Amino acid sequence: MKRSRINLFKVTSMTISILGVLLIAGTILIFAYIGVDAVSDAISGSVEKGAEYDELAKLQSDYSSLKVQYDSVKKEVYQRNNDNLTKTYLNAEIELVKAKSAIDDVKSALETNKPKSEVDERIKTARYQLQVASQALNDLRALM
Repeated sequence: MKRSRINLFKVTSMTISILGVLLIAGTILIFAYIGVDAVSDAISGSVEKGAEYDELAKLQSDYSSLKVQYDSVKKEVYQRNNDNLTKTYLNAEIELVKAKSAIDDVKSALETNKPKSEVDERIKTARYQLQVASQALNDLRALM
């Protein structure tokens, strides 16, 4: 009887030890998974932001090109001294300012780590504003 109790104690003690080791190993694996997942999200997030920064650079380049065109037309408009042409130019230039503001909104969203959907929406708005400004310039040139 005494021997049976000792064997039972050994088996119970060993079972508890094995369960403890398994629980510790499981806890370590869970924390490792959470850590790897967080690092993976950070890396994939920065890759997505890279494409958005590329799009911002393209928008800024397009804006600069359009601004140069506006500046060259501005000289010609003011030389002609036509009030209607000047008003049309000023309205077109307002569209250019709106485009610049939309591009600045994209930059702000990227710098403040806004969600991808919001950044994409701002990029879409900036593209549209650039198109509007470009069309306004083309309409102005048609009047000249």
